[in-house]
Amino acid sequence: MLHRRKETAEESCHHHFSCSRNSMSSLRKGGNENRKSVFYTTEEWELLDPTPKDLEDSMALEEKRKHLAEGNKGLTSSAFPFDFGRIPHKARRPLKEMIGSSKNRTSSDSSPTEWCSGSGNRLVSELQLKYQSQQEELEKLKKDLLSQKELVRLLQQTVRSSQYDKYFASHLCEGVPKDTLELLHQKDDQILGLNNQLEKLNLEKDNLQQEVKNLKCKVGELNERLGMLMETIQAKDEVIMKLSRQLSECEDSTSSQSGAIHSPTATCANKELQELDRLKDNLQGYKTQNKFLNKEILELSALRRNAEAREREWQAKYTSLEAKLCQIESKYLILLQEMKTPVCSEDQSPAREVITQLLEDALKAEPSEQPEQAFFKPHLVSEYDIYGFQTVPEDDDEEKLVAKSRALDLRSLSLSENREISTGVKWENYLASTMNREMMRCVELKNLIRSGIPHEHRSKVWKWCVNLHVKKFKDSAIPGYFQTLLQKALEKPNPASKQIELDLLRTLPNNKHYSSPTSEGIQKLRNVLLAFSWRNPDIGYCQGLNRLVAIALLYLEQEDAFWCLVAIVEVFMPRDYYTKTLLGSQVDQRVFKDLMSEKLPRLHAHFEQYKVDYTLITFNWFLVVFVDSVVSDILFKIWDSFLYEGPKVIFRFALALFKYKEEEILKLQDSMSIFKYLRYFTRTILDARKLTAIAFGDLNPFPLRQIRNRRAYHLEKVRLELTELEAIREDFLRERDTCVEKRDLISDDEEDS
Repeated sequence: MLHRRKETAEESCHHHFSCSRNSMSSLRKGGNENRKSVFYTTEEWELLDPTPKDLEDSMALEEKRKHLAEGNKGLTSSAFPFDFGRIPHKARRPLKEMIGSSKNRTSSDSSPTEWCSGSGNRLVSELQLKYQSQQEELEKLKKDLLSQKELVRLLQQTVRSSQYDKYFASHLCEGVPKDTLELLHQKDDQILGLNNQLEKLNLEKDNLQQEVKNLKCKVGELNERLGMLMETIQAKDEVIMKLSRQLSECEDSTSSQSGAIHSPTATCANKELQELDRLKDNLQGYKTQNKFLNKEILELSALRRNAEAREREWQAKYTSLEAKLCQIESKYLILLQEMKTPVCSEDQSPAREVITQLLEDALKAEPSEQPEQAFFKPHLVSEYDIYGFQTVPEDDDEEKLVAKSRALDLRSLSLSENREISTGVKWENYLASTMNREMMRCVELKNLIRSGIPHEHRSKVWKWCVNLHVKKFKDSAIPGYFQTLLQKALEKPNPASKQIELDLLRTLPNNKHYSSPTSEGIQKLRNVLLAFSWRNPDIGYCQGLNRLVAIALLYLEQEDAFWCLVAIVEVFMPRDYYTKTLLGSQVDQRVFKDLMSEKLPRLHAHFEQYKVDYTLITFNWFLVVFVDSVVSDILFKIWDSFLYEGPKVIFRFALALFKYKEEEILKLQDSMSIFKYLRYFTRTILDARKLTAIAFGDLNPFPLRQIRNRRAYHLEKVRLELTELEAIREDFLRERDTCVEKRDLISDDEEDS
């Protein structure tokens, strides 16, 4: 029956709990005078006070509950009488009596009695079992008591809520709209749910607090155990030390007693132990010293790097200042030369003598530097660069100053760039990765070559690039093919031999390897050109081939330079590029004009406006791949990419040179000054990195297919023009043969022959 009451209480609690919460303020003891119940009756939320009759009824209910509570004090603390004796349970006695009887039994059972030793253990075990069963029974009773109290509390709330609901329905709900009542019930349900959630959270909080207390107790126990273990370890260490001392004393006494018998062996063992200890000490000392030295080395390395960086900065500043000084001296020299001979003066004036003296002082050779001055002013400009090209000419003083200024600018530019170091490291890493395998075409290698091949690796990479393009020719050739051609050329001179001999010393006169007949490069150049003339009798020799071979011989052996020329003439360039008509070269100039109109339209329009034919300048660029047109550093970077990627590199760098100086060229406003500027402007470009960025970055996209299509288109046009010229020539010859007056007219070719 009690369980059914509990279920009924729980069902009604959800429905009336909110009303009981609102009525609690009027039902509490001593709270009737100062507390007011607030009810939301309309949409405007008016506050209504309870009537005096309501207050009297609540006071009467409170007094009645108090009397009932006093009458049932022996049963429970609730205000309602419940018969707990009817609850079916095996323990019907009051809790205090049960606890007291349990204690009396325990004390009586544990009172001292007289028994024999055999039955003592049996009695103790029986008493322990009784005690455990009583403890379990006590725990069950406590749990039952808690459940009964919770049930009483729920029933109290149910009764209060039902009373308030009856009161509310009878007195307050008269004339209240139904919607308002539903809203109040919904709010009461929400309040009930929140209260239940709050109670659950409070229970969880209590459980967590209890767990924290338990964990703190466990931590305290673990700390105590840890302290005990530490004391035990310390005691064991003391025992070990004591036993070690005793053992050493025993060994000493034993060795002293048997010293006469085992003295040599003991002495050797002691010496070995001492030597071992000494070596251990030395090892420890060396380790400490090594750490200290490593630290010193790192600090010194950092200092050295900082010093090198400062030195590079100062050298860059010094070379820049020296270049400016050379420029000023050049202008000063020009001024003095102009002032030396007055325009309208026949008499010898003192001013003329002063100007002559100043001119002599300006042209005077630099005095030998003192040792202390040499320390602060290093010789940064040498007579030849690393490629063998002469940096400062000897004949013209003005050109000498200009060349010295250019060399100093190059030196300053190279010192101010730290990227060269990282490029060298990348090349070292790449070549190290190809130690056990062949080099292959890849994007990484192409980017490295575009950034420039280091001087020490250029021979190896150029040779690989040449073999990559002429592999099919070398595979089909007989062994010793180059030597066979060379031997044939030496035994039977061909018609090209005479022109080759005439052009040998005119190839690169400003390079020490080809400057005199006894230079080491002259004979190599002769051999390669003679062998190539026998391989290609249709070409034989064309002016420009000597410069291509001369550049190749700076890094390649004779046979590799021969195959390099084969790759350029037979693989890279179209047919008839180096023949007598130079048909392929003319076609490339027309293709270049198309590209100029697309890539640099402003500059192309500027040239068209002043009728400047810039192909007269660029023709030589394409024929000899920029030899003698740009400074040596830029020249070899162009050749690096040219030997790997092919002829489109020439178009790229030709456009990049014009793009580099586009603004300066656009400032010129007459054809003579433009053409004069175009003849030398490429020698003033010194920044290879900027030029390379323009060629491979700003001019993209640059497909080779487009160049091939343009070549095919212009080739047909040039062939038609040559056919027309040949027809005009034949008509002229026929007319000359028939006309007596024109028989004395001869062409240039006939005059040469």
